[in-house]
Amino acid sequence: MAKILITGGTGLVGSRLTELLINKKHEVNILTRTPDGSNEYKWDLSKKSIDTEAFKNVDYIIHLAGAGIADERWSDQRKKVIIDSRVKSANLLFSKAKELNIPLKGFISASGSGYYGAITTSKIFEETDAAGKDFLGEVCEKWEAAALQFKSLNIPVSILRTGIVLSKTGGALEKMKTPVIAALGSGKQYMPWIHIDDLCEMYLHQIEENLEGIYNAVAPEHKTSTDFSKELAKSISRPYVGINVPSFMLKLVFGDMAKILLEGSRISSKKIEKQNFTFRYPILSDGLINLFKK
Repeated sequence: MAKILITGGTGLVGSRLTELLINKKHEVNILTRTPDGSNEYKWDLSKKSIDTEAFKNVDYIIHLAGAGIADERWSDQRKKVIIDSRVKSANLLFSKAKELNIPLKGFISASGSGYYGAITTSKIFEETDAAGKDFLGEVCEKWEAAALQFKSLNIPVSILRTGIVLSKTGGALEKMKTPVIAALGSGKQYMPWIHIDDLCEMYLHQIEENLEGIYNAVAPEHKTSTDFSKELAKSISRPYVGINVPSFMLKLVFGDMAKILLEGSRISSKKIEKQNFTFRYPILSDGLINLFKK
C-alpha cells in the first residue's frame, strides 16, 4: 500500500482515480483550493503556499491540476492561465518537496497528446518525437519540463501524454452529445482517445510497476472524427448526418482553439503496452457501450 498526494483530485480524472486508488487499498491525500474533507489540504498558487501536512508520509505525487484547455477561447490571458496553472503548480510542488526533503518514490504528471501539435499527418507519433511548434506543443513541453525537475532530486518521474478522456460524467463526450451528431471540418483528422478507467488504471500501473519515463496515454485504436462521430451516434441512439460542421464555423465560434477540433494525428500506445499494460477498452465501440449502457 502506498500513500499518494493528488493535485486536481476533485476533477474529472482525479475523482475517478481517487476511487480506484482507495479501492486498491492505497491512501490518498488531495490538494485543493477549497478543502472539504479529512484527506483534503489547501494550496494557493497565488500565495505559493501549501499545507505541509499534505506531504506527511507521502510516497508518490500525481500531478493532474491545470486549467481546462477547451473551457474558454484562447485569448492571450487565457493562454497564460493554461500554462501557469500547470507549470507554476509543478514548480511549487518541486520547491516544497526540495525544502521538506520528501523521500518520494515517484512524481507522476499528466501531459497532453497535444504535445505533438495540432496537425493532421500520416505519421504515427511516438514518445521520442519532438514537440509541436504551436500553442499546445508549447504548453506540454513546459508542463513536462516542470515535472522533470524532480529528477534533480533523484526522484523518478513518469509522464502520461493523455488523449481525449471519455467519461459519462462530463468532459469532452458531454459536449459531443448534441441532438444530431456530425463530424468536424474535413472529418479526416484523428481523435486520440482513452476510456477514463483505462487512464486511471494506467496511473496505478505507474505506481505498482515502478515505471519511469514518458508514455502516450491513448487507446490502441485510431479513429478519425468521422468514424468517432458515427460510433458515438450509434451508442447514444442519435442521428448521424453526413454533412460535416464547416471549419469556418468552428473558427468563428472558438477562434484559435478550433485547431484542436480540426486537426489530429495518430498516436502510438505501443510503449505502455510493452510495459505489460492491458487496455480494458482498446476498441471505441466497447468503451462507449460501457459508458452509455442502461
